[in-house]
Amino acid sequence: MNYLAHIYLARHSHDAMLGALLGDFVKMDGASQYQSEIALEILLHRKIDSYTDQHAITQQARSLFSAQRRRYAGIALDIFYDHLLAQHWRRYSEQNLQIFIQDFYRELLTRSALFPANLSYAAPRMVAQDWLGSYTEFDGVKLAIDRVSTRLSRNGHLLRETFIDLQQNYGELSQGFSAFFPELQKFAAEQRAEMLNL
Repeated sequence: MNYLAHIYLARHSHDAMLGALLGDFVKMDGASQYQSEIALEILLHRKIDSYTDQHAITQQARSLFSAQRRRYAGIALDIFYDHLLAQHWRRYSEQNLQIFIQDFYRELLTRSALFPANLSYAAPRMVAQDWLGSYTEFDGVKLAIDRVSTRLSRNGHLLRETFIDLQQNYGELSQGFSAFFPELQKFAAEQRAEMLNL
């Protein structure tokens, strides 16, 4: 799962959504620096990522990628799943997607004092370039993959070329997501409840 899905799964509060985003920007032990609601969502972000990576539907989706690019399939699928969530947003939320995104951006920037350095760099770009809104179009997936590929020390071209696999398998990957995402929603809710009761 990428930014939009994590934020969506934590949509019950703005602090929770910040925590869900921070899961991609703080180290494994970084949650302890934050108040409880943010910290919980950082930890839940990791559980969601592990669940997604190990799920049978995700494993099957990875097998659709060419052998030479398969090691980057997880990154490509995370981004692609955000696209599918955006495409089918009305299945999952009664709130307009653009209103949801703009509300998130506004509240995110008011919490900049809580950002680690890497999010201080990324957040203004996320808002200015509307990373979350760009997922509504398939071309936005390509832009996001290209952006991530520049952070790889080598083989960035293989990550960029995963877009070919996404194009070729769009229908099957979409069907898989439709089956997988409700299971992920249930998992996230159960894990959050369990963590709150510890």
